[in-house]
Amino acid sequence: MDKRYEVFCLADPLFYDSVDRREATAGEEAVFDTARRPVPDGWRERRSSGWRNLWPDGVALPEAGWKIHISACLANADRIAAVTWDYCVPRGLPFKFVESRTALFLRNSKYADRASSGKFATLYPRDEDELHRVLHDLDAELAGEAGPRILSDLRWARGPLHVRYGAFAERYCLDASGERVLALPDDQGRLVPDPRTPAFRVPPWVTLPGFLAAQRAADPKPPHWHYAVEKALHFSNGGGVYVGRDTRTGERVVLKEARPYAGLAADGSDAVARLERERDALERLDGLGVAPRVRDWILWGDHRFLVMDFVTGDALNTLYARRHPLMGPDPKPEDVAGYTAWALDVHAATAAAVAAVHERGVVFNDLHPFNIMVRPDGSVALIDFEAATSADAPRAARTVANPGYVAPADRTGPDVDRYALACLALALFLPITTVLSLDRRKAGGLADAIAAQFPDVPAAYLDAAVAEIHRGLPDVPDVPPGTALPEPPGTRASAATPPGAATSGTARPAAATSGAVTAGAAPSGAVASGAGLPGGVLPGGSLPGGSSGIRTSPPSDPSSATSRPARSRWDGDQALYDGERATRTLGAAIRAAATPGRDDRLVPGDIAQFSPGGGLGLAHGAAGVLYALHATGHDRWDDGERWLLDRATAPPRGTAAGLYDGLAGVAHVLDLLGHRQTAVDVMAMILRERWLDLGPSLHDGLAGLGLVLDHLGAATGDPAFADAALAAAQRVADRLATPLADAGLLRGATGPALLAIRLYERTGDPALLDLAERALRLDLERCVTDDGGTLLVKEPHRTMPYVGAGSVGIAMVLDDYLVHRPDPVLAAARDAAHGAATSRFYAQPGLLRGRAGMLLHLARTASPAVRPGDLATQIDALTWHALPYAGHVAFPGEQLLRLSMDLATGTAGCLLALHAAHHGTAHLPFLPPLAAPRRTDVPSPDRVPGGARFGGHDRKEG
Repeated sequence: MDKRYEVFCLADPLFYDSVDRREATAGEEAVFDTARRPVPDGWRERRSSGWRNLWPDGVALPEAGWKIHISACLANADRIAAVTWDYCVPRGLPFKFVESRTALFLRNSKYADRASSGKFATLYPRDEDELHRVLHDLDAELAGEAGPRILSDLRWARGPLHVRYGAFAERYCLDASGERVLALPDDQGRLVPDPRTPAFRVPPWVTLPGFLAAQRAADPKPPHWHYAVEKALHFSNGGGVYVGRDTRTGERVVLKEARPYAGLAADGSDAVARLERERDALERLDGLGVAPRVRDWILWGDHRFLVMDFVTGDALNTLYARRHPLMGPDPKPEDVAGYTAWALDVHAATAAAVAAVHERGVVFNDLHPFNIMVRPDGSVALIDFEAATSADAPRAARTVANPGYVAPADRTGPDVDRYALACLALALFLPITTVLSLDRRKAGGLADAIAAQFPDVPAAYLDAAVAEIHRGLPDVPDVPPGTALPEPPGTRASAATPPGAATSGTARPAAATSGAVTAGAAPSGAVASGAGLPGGVLPGGSLPGGSSGIRTSPPSDPSSATSRPARSRWDGDQALYDGERATRTLGAAIRAAATPGRDDRLVPGDIAQFSPGGGLGLAHGAAGVLYALHATGHDRWDDGERWLLDRATAPPRGTAAGLYDGLAGVAHVLDLLGHRQTAVDVMAMILRERWLDLGPSLHDGLAGLGLVLDHLGAATGDPAFADAALAAAQRVADRLATPLADAGLLRGATGPALLAIRLYERTGDPALLDLAERALRLDLERCVTDDGGTLLVKEPHRTMPYVGAGSVGIAMVLDDYLVHRPDPVLAAARDAAHGAATSRFYAQPGLLRGRAGMLLHLARTASPAVRPGDLATQIDALTWHALPYAGHVAFPGEQLLRLSMDLATGTAGCLLALHAAHHGTAHLPFLPPLAAPRRTDVPSPDRVPGGARFGGHDRKEG
């Protein structure tokens, strides 16, 4: 799980939102008194991202230099702010500080950025003499004040002052791979990358002043202890977890580190307090055999280390990822049965371990698969007791917990662990219980899906889990299978469906809703369902690329669909089986979530929206949503278009240039919507910059820019755009001589291949097709095939199937290449990706990293490996993630913690994929439905510069 997302969950219960919004709703009581002081005479201020920046008129600072950072705790922050203000203002020293308790807490929370965590105030001395003077002066005033150590900095003395060399303003440059990164000027004035690492470093052209060198030499040395650290298992802002050996006995141990005042949890406890809590709980459980034994407690400087037994075995999340039968397209019945028996045994063993912990008067409070170790003999041990409490303690604020297992507020004591056990009962078979943090009613639908996919799971097991999760929710009356479904508000029946008929077949049980769903809430007594037909496969799916829609038909005996009444009570997911209903309800959800009054975003989406200009682009911003609505035949959204137009030519400072992450994508969508002059103006802004220095990728580099430039060149007839597109292709060809860091459509060589194919279709230059082939083969060299023959992108610690960074994205472009140049080897690679697109389980529903992307590929590909039922199977499983929003259907985004409406991760991407599955027309930019082969014997009339080279082949005008 990507812990960055947790911070963005604090401002809103439904959508990811920024720290600034959280602070705006926190109330005046959270603002420090010092932050309310008026701006001094002769000074200016700027407020941004929770910081208050102040600087005096007429003071010129260097572009970079030594900065002073001051750390603080929640208890002393306002006092430190007052001292800082009173020192800096009379001396004309520019400074900034965090304005509120909320902002400081988030910047020092457990999963905050380790490099910048703890920074409360920043001072900008003009030179080294002033730096030295300020350090001495403020150390005298702040000596003894507590604050976390800032890992990126050199600590001054033993107080809260720290020093780092860096840029005095936020600036960017491109690194060696063409990625846009934070920058600072070197000794020649050139912008170079400024890595923000959790370790103090000095740029090579900077000499450490003598007074700082002396301070560095005085830092405490590593402790002399009886343990040799072998490797780090995990880092958080609170400290690290390490594997080592006891040098006296040779036995393996685990060392867990805690930094004081750092890694704050929701209850305000720091890492040290939680490590002490863990030590006390483990000592209380000593001898049970279900938790590690405490070996040592060590103090080094102000850090603490808990030394524990090493538990032999594997974390449960690793085991079920390795064994789960739904990871492939066609699980064998014996594999499903074997996994079922194993999972039921593991759950029973875990329940027994939890019961033993409760008998000692301890509540674990953080039960989830990462904290459950399965030993080789099948027994279970629990690890990571930092959230543990006494069984009779009152329920406190959540400290740390996995969102897919955290109990609702009405559970206390051992009931907190029992709720997590119920979630585990479902997650062992369908590990997406994080959606329960959005709507607990979804548990019934997940249980129905499990029953369909794992027929040997006892009904009583699922019933007990659902009952525990639903406990405290309004009672839901049973509704018999086969109840006809009403139309959701604002939709109409598909032309292919007779009036009054159930749009998904009468075998799918459901109930009538009690009316429109209010924002973020299920209807009274509703359950967000993911139930499937027998076996989870919808009969009668359309053929790839078909335009007739997906028809459904009931089995001959509706009562055979399930052995008991279904647990689902929400009909919203039924809309996904009908093209018209799906298009309307997802589009309506997107518009219902819109916030056109905000400057940063039009609709809620991924946390990437909160990077500079992130709310504008194709992947996560307004451009992507408008693109999806346009591609799926929705009426014009004037307010949405105006929002994007107002910001396109005056984007926020730092907005990226790329197709998916920035302005090129904005320009492309605006042109599609008829705003050609604005699109031209946006691209002209990009061309005035050093755009040819970008990397080769489709996501944020030259492949994406080249596609937009080529499109505008053809649309406007302006040869400058066409020439620039060819220049991009030439630079891309040169860049491919150096191995890329990633593979796949968005960041690998497949994006450049797509550019080359589209340029070939315009120019007829076979050298471009050669370039496309070379690029595709480069990415295929980064792939492996699994035991079932499925093609997957190989990453260091995993294999990837997805559209954005996996084999399915490569297969999409292989389809386009094979239209023009048949190749049995490349065709076989394309076909081998079929298994990657037809797995039974994907953790997320999104377009670029989830099931919706597989649906889009299956609807488009020409691969003969595609079977008639593949599309229907994926639609059926997409319902597992469907959730109610504002009377419509929406989907959670990355990490499943909040709903998303964007193209890359959320509802807009699912809309695009479902429309493609039902109608065969929607598509990703520059990946339209497959075209007929180009006649290569027809010379192109397009103007192409003579002598251009692509992959070593001359291209002459003729």
